[in-house]
Amino acid sequence: MEIKYWAGTDVGRKRSDNEDNFLIDQNLRLFVVADGMGGHASGEVASALAVHTVREVVAAGRDVLDRFDATDPRSHIEVCTLLEHAIHVACERIYEKSQREPEKRGMGTTLVVLLILADRGFIAYVGDSRIYLLRGDLVYQLTEDHSLMNELVRQGKIRADEFDDSPYANLKHAMTRAVGVHATVDVDTLDFDVIPGDAFLLCSDGLYEYLDDNDIRTLLALPNVEEVPGRLIDIANTRGGKDNITALVVQVPGDGSGDRAAELNHVLELLRGTPVFDGLTYRQAVRILHATRQVVFEPGDELCVEGTPGDEMFVIVDGRIELTKEGAPITEMGPGDHLGEMALIEQVPRSATARALESGRALTLSRPQFHEILRKEAPLAVKLLWNLLRVLGTRLRKTTADLSEARREIVEIPDELVEEADGAEA
Repeated sequence: MEIKYWAGTDVGRKRSDNEDNFLIDQNLRLFVVADGMGGHASGEVASALAVHTVREVVAAGRDVLDRFDATDPRSHIEVCTLLEHAIHVACERIYEKSQREPEKRGMGTTLVVLLILADRGFIAYVGDSRIYLLRGDLVYQLTEDHSLMNELVRQGKIRADEFDDSPYANLKHAMTRAVGVHATVDVDTLDFDVIPGDAFLLCSDGLYEYLDDNDIRTLLALPNVEEVPGRLIDIANTRGGKDNITALVVQVPGDGSGDRAAELNHVLELLRGTPVFDGLTYRQAVRILHATRQVVFEPGDELCVEGTPGDEMFVIVDGRIELTKEGAPITEMGPGDHLGEMALIEQVPRSATARALESGRALTLSRPQFHEILRKEAPLAVKLLWNLLRVLGTRLRKTTADLSEARREIVEIPDELVEEADGAEA
């Protein structure tokens, strides 16, 4: 897959030193941006050490990249683990250097990494630098800020548009995670499909604070990639330039309006519209999509059978299925509907049979994959468990209502029986 790329960095209009760093390795197709922090130019030391260490460790693990198999989930895990390990090594080196040199104590850096292998993208990140994806006409933020502001917003304690006027305003740039401040750090990773027409922006907060989606959409779509970082930096400086500014742009030539792009967007939006996955960010939906597998069915095929054990939930992508219990029809289901969510909690016998009425596809999420997500991604786990609780609560209320209605029908004596009884007494 052909790619084009270019990068630029600038000190901005308020700072005397540039503590940002970036790195591009053409052979590895590795792209890194870091935004350092710390006094006495320590931020520049931390960010430089970070980007070069990541490259060194990834290059040393080249065998993992060479044997990458896009069809093998274990291979995806290996690549993500390699990127995670690279950031861990960078964290250790920065921390150890700060311990040896007292004037650098407390130095650290943000870090965002993009690696492109064949038609897959892999990212790893810590801190509040970001990676954006332009796909078609839509802009998606693929990373989630490890910042106090984002944490408070996520917890519902404050709205993002209220932050500047809140008691927390002076902590707007405080981070909950950074590379090198402590000996270890938690790293978030993600892998996803890369398709012709995609464009990526890796940047520090000195840039994205001055951008909106329209800016990103307009500039990332420019055909001459060498122009884009400079124009982005100019925007940030024109609008204030209060911090260092770094922009690294990667473009995948091609038509972003193709069938594959439309299909991916369709499936992701369908997932986000499903009650179990309500409220997920684009990044979180991509994480769920990667954990699923696709099942193709034909008329008469059974997705699950009443009374048999099951360990996966189904989301219908297209086609229709019928649910039956003890041979009697219950309901029909179509795109966006889901079934079998109890299987994500524990292995219990299926309560109904799902049989295809027409050709279609479904995504399945297994209980082991679900539990792996819960273990690794706390914010996503909270959303999933809350949504699952709401879905099960809705099912319970409906079942209770159905039982109440059934009881009323049972105890209600038909008029003709009352008349017959009266006649017998007479």
